[in-house]
Parts: sequence; structure tokens; C-alpha cells
Amino acid sequence: MDRRISRRLACAATLLAVIGVAGCKDTTLGADPTGSANPSGAAGPAAGNGRAVSPLDNPDGTKAGLAAITSDADKKKARDLIAKVKTKGRGPKTGYSRAQFGAAWMDSAPSVPFAHNGCDTRNDLLKRDGDDIHYKGTSKCVIATMTLNDPYTGRVIKWTKTKATTVQIDHVMPLSYDWQMGAAHWSKDKRESIANDPLNLIPVDGPSNGSKSDSGPASWLPPNKQIRCSYAVRVAQVSIKYQLPVTSADKDTMLAQCGG
Repeated sequence: MDRRISRRLACAATLLAVIGVAGCKDTTLGADPTGSANPSGAAGPAAGNGRAVSPLDNPDGTKAGLAAITSDADKKKARDLIAKVKTKGRGPKTGYSRAQFGAAWMDSAPSVPFAHNGCDTRNDLLKRDGDDIHYKGTSKCVIATMTLNDPYTGRVIKWTKTKATTVQIDHVMPLSYDWQMGAAHWSKDKRESIANDPLNLIPVDGPSNGSKSDSGPASWLPPNKQIRCSYAVRVAQVSIKYQLPVTSADKDTMLAQCGG
């Protein structure tokens, strides 16, 4: 064979081999960019834990986020805590209104962390859980922009005050649910406390919070499956602190999230 032809064939074979190796990587434009790192399956970058703390290590809710409970020992602790939650049937919603729990995000709620610090509850919670925080003008309270590692979806949210509803503050035990489970008979102070207690409040993805509405765990759980046991623990912590029962179905669901 002509030597020039032989050299050309050898070069072509080498080039094909290189292309073949490169072709082992998935370069399809339509591939899911999040892969398995985003357990919620939602589009967008997956969030790391950031500064998030396990609810087992955060009994008063003053530390950031809602880190996953993963070890068998911690899941056992979680089930033991949930087992202490009392149950009853869900009562009527008659007479409920948001106003029954005081003005939204009041700084004067009695006997809860962060109260009476000069900042409203919403901004206190954004500060607790947010990263890369910038305040509005010279304010030391009003947050203008921040980054949130959202526990409910597993996504990183770049939040700005101009699009405030993209992040909402979830009442882990919704106020309407509280009303139906016994808060209708509480004092005004106790209702204001549960509405502004950081133990019962988590900044999260707005649409996810909207889909939850006033559901208990049997009807709604966070899309991010990795933190469902943590979510169940937080519900239990609020329930026990305020001596507020949940339905039997909700308690069963809570136990199931932690392997019960």
C-alpha cells in the first residue's frame, strides 16, 4: 500500500478513537442538568445544606434551615419524639381568620425568640436562613436581596424584595389547622406566639408553600424527600410545645417519614 495512504488511514483511525472517547460523555442539550442531586425533580440548581441544622439539634428554631435526618440513630430519636404527639379529630373552621392570630409578622408577640428586637418576624426569618444578605438602604432589618437554600424543593433561590412572593414564610403547623385543632379556644397571646414563633416558621419556595395551604402531613409533604423526616420532627416539636394535637392520619404519616 502507498505509504502516504497508510499514514492517512492511521491518522483517521486515531481521530475516530478520540471522538469515541469524547462521545462517552452525555452532551445532549435536553439532558436534565440537575441529575440526581435535586431530589425534588424541579428545574434549577440543587441546594446544598448550607448552614442548615437538623431539627433535633434546633429545638427552639433559632438556628438556620432544616437539615436532613439520615442516621438510623437520629431517625429513632425522631420517632420517639413524634410518638409523644397527641391526636384528635380535626374540628370546624368556623370563626377562623388570620386576624385571630394577630397582625402579620408582628414584633411584639410574647415569649418567642426574636420578638421585641425592632425587626418584624418575616425579616428575622429571612436573616436566620438566608445567605449573601443585603439590606434595603440604611435599614438594619429590611432585607432587599439574599440567597436561600430552600429545604422544601432542594433548590437555590436568588431572592429579591421586588419579587417577594418567590419566597414565603411557611407556618409548619398552619394557622387554620391550629384553629381547628384547638387554637380557637386559646388566649390571644398564645395565638400570636405560635404565629410568630421561629420554631413554626421556615422561609421556603413560594409555590410550594401555596400548594401546601393549610394541609397536615397526611395531605402534603415537601417535594424534597430527603427532608421529610426533618419536616415531621418540626411538626412534632411545634405540636408538643403548644400542646396542640394532630390528626391520627397526620401522626401516622409523620412516623412513616422517619422509618416508623
